[in-house]
Amino acid sequence: MSGLDLFAWIVLIIVLAVIVLVIWLMGSLPGHVARRRGHPWAEAVSIAGWITLIFGFVLWPVAMIWAYVDVPAKRTVEPRP
Repeated sequence: MSGLDLFAWIVLIIVLAVIVLVIWLMGSLPGHVARRRGHPWAEAVSIAGWITLIFGFVLWPVAMIWAYVDVPAKRTVEPRP
């Protein structure tokens, strides 16, 4: 193997490592955001982030939006006088 072949293998390994890292970061990002914001369904958001990456990238933005959307608090009904 020449030096150029060795350099090509090193570049290929680095590119594959970066691709794996980006996929891992994108899969864990919605869950991380939801947990940091105190979302009541943070675990479901986390699972949705991974599932959408595994089965297609199309719905991943929906998981990110869900991580930022909070469920409105329930209003207490005050008795009328």
